[in-house]
Formats: sequence, structure tokens, C-alpha cells
Amino acid sequence: MTVVPNDFIVELSTPDFERLSPYSGQLGDELAGMVRDYAKQQRYTFMGPIKVHLEKADDLDTGLYRVRSRTLASSTSHQGGPAAAAPPAPPARPAGPGGGYGYPPAAAPAGAPPMPSAPPPGGRPGGYGYPQPAGGQQPPAAPAPGGRTRHWIEINGTRHQISRATLVMGRSTEADVRIDDPGVSRRHCEIRTGTPSTIQDLGSTNGIVVDGQHTTRATLRDGSRIVVGSTTVIYRQAEG
Repeated sequence: MTVVPNDFIVELSTPDFERLSPYSGQLGDELAGMVRDYAKQQRYTFMGPIKVHLEKADDLDTGLYRVRSRTLASSTSHQGGPAAAAPPAPPARPAGPGGGYGYPPAAAPAGAPPMPSAPPPGGRPGGYGYPQPAGGQQPPAAPAPGGRTRHWIEINGTRHQISRATLVMGRSTEADVRIDDPGVSRRHCEIRTGTPSTIQDLGSTNGIVVDGQHTTRATLRDGSRIVVGSTTVIYRQAEG
């Protein structure tokens, strides 16, 4: 049985914390769910519920983050007290110019499961990442995808290829995909490709519905149905 940390603290600079803190609950829940799914695949064991917190660190500059992790036993556990918190990893920067919408790997205590990438709600290129395990014994790496993933959307039988990291849909002629629908705002929503891909409402009048749920942000899967105004958009992705 491999026991791994279940409590993650992500330290952000003051400006970045202020930008992301309104979404801390939703972001933490999404990331915790992804960690739980990955741990299940790898047969890791947690001593308590998985939690991800954001904290402000005055010593960090904009664009830097630092991650701490620890094992906190649940109240029903018969184990001893919680393990001592691991020392924080050195500050890290988003990987590469622009950074995309994924999260870069960062150093973390031994045994910590890698956090799957997920963009912050309303985030911009160069988001903040969570750690891959480093040092000591490392858990098996997640399987690499079998090639480049293609992304596209289908509207009324017409395919629109997504060739960039983002795609804006709306009624404006400046949108990447123009939708001639009076219920669609000029810049209605944005798809961000990644692992996973997501869709973000851009402050539209009527909002978006994804797989039957009215939302402002959602994770997309192959075949996800997106409704904007009275138009249905099908999101597709495939390897190769």
C-alpha cells in the first residue's frame, strides 16, 4: 500500500492570489477530484480527504508559485497524528513563454501524486501548476498520450478545427467561430484545449449550457454538447 499526501497548499504572489482566490473553492474541488481519479488508477492510498488550498505569500513575485503538501489523517482513522508537513518546494515559474493553459511540473515531496493539469477559471496563459513527484521513490508515471490530440467543434454539421490553444465563439465577426444567433453574445465563450480541455463563459448575456448543466465554466470531453443561445455545438477530440 502506497500512502501519499492528501493536503496541498499552493502559495501565490499577492496579485495572483487576488485574481484566483474568488475561484479557490471550485478550483480546489476540481483538482482534488482529478487527484482522486489518478490515485485510484495508480492504487495510491490517502489517510484523509483530498484538499487543495490557495495561500498568499508576500515573498513571491507575480508569476511564481510554491507548493507544500502533507498527510492529514481523517477523524475516523486509527493511525497516529498527522505526519509533519513537507518543506515547501522552491518557487517555480510557469513553463515556457505564454505558458498555455496547462500547469507546469514543480518539485514536490516524495510520494506525492502528480496533479493533473487544469486551468484556473478566468485564467490567462501562464497559469499556476501543481507538483509532479520528485526525489526519493517516485510513483509510476501516468501513461503518455499516444500522439497529438486533435480538437474540433461541429455546428449544424459543419466542422471547425481548433488549431490554437484557444477558440472564441460569438456573434462578432472578430470571433474565431462566428455564430449567427440573436441569443449569442458578441464574444460569448472560449474553449481552451488541454488536458483536460475546458470552456469558459466570457460574460455573455444568456450563458452556456454544457451537457445539460447551466454553468460558467466546465470541463469538456469528446462528445460534450454545448448550447449557446439556441445553437448546439458538439466538442470533439481524437488522438492522431
